[in-house]
Amino acid sequence: MALIATGLTKPRSIQFDSAGNLLVVQSGVGIASLTFQDAGGVCLSVKTQQTVVDAGELNHGIALSQDGRTLYASSPEAAYSWVYDPETTKVGASNKTLVTGMTTEDHTTRTLLLSQKVNGTLLVSRGSTSNVDLLTEDLSSGHSQIKAFNLSSVPDSGYQFDTEGLRLGWGLRNSVGVAEHPDTGGIYSVENSVDQIMREGKDVHQDNPGEEMVLTPVPEIDLYSNADCVRISMDISMVQNTRLREVIMGILLASLLGFLQTSH
Repeated sequence: MALIATGLTKPRSIQFDSAGNLLVVQSGVGIASLTFQDAGGVCLSVKTQQTVVDAGELNHGIALSQDGRTLYASSPEAAYSWVYDPETTKVGASNKTLVTGMTTEDHTTRTLLLSQKVNGTLLVSRGSTSNVDLLTEDLSSGHSQIKAFNLSSVPDSGYQFDTEGLRLGWGLRNSVGVAEHPDTGGIYSVENSVDQIMREGKDVHQDNPGEEMVLTPVPEIDLYSNADCVRISMDISMVQNTRLREVIMGILLASLLGFLQTSH
């Protein structure tokens, strides 16, 4: 491992374009393009750096179309697209608003994913608006959801996240990492669970709730709904109730045995 670039402002997400340029989202700044001098092995150094998009509202998400000619990025409020030229790393004079209405007080990152299985489909992940967001239980709130949007029929003012798009999952408190299975098209998301949690008067937040990797099948309907349940980590020492610990150990053992049986 080697350090290859410094001097960036809050770099959040990266994406290589079809010409080999590294696009970097700098939160509160915009998107930069980096090219590298390759001296072999891990010996890379920045050769050039230039601004692609100067937009302080951008803070996290980035994606490119399959042909590499459309650039996507997100702010806490919206997802946008630009016509993009990978040879010059220049974008068109104006952008297009694709999805809007996503502003929340907490969890402001909006991860973007272009489906490789369903052409012209943009996935957007929107987290909760607070550490424990009870509004998540109301599906119409749009909180803690991953949705898919058809890019071939975007309304002039963009889709409204709360009320439009295909909901793939909900109760997903803060799914920043999102990826697509290359064969099945199933969507994996990394679920970052509740902070500052106490159990039976004990602070357990360093290791619990357990973080999850969630798999939803190809875009159909809600297949994962977990608005008011959190996961315990593999370390169950924080559970003081003896009977509950026995139940958890039984579940873990049964899961392990089931895995061993199916793997042979």
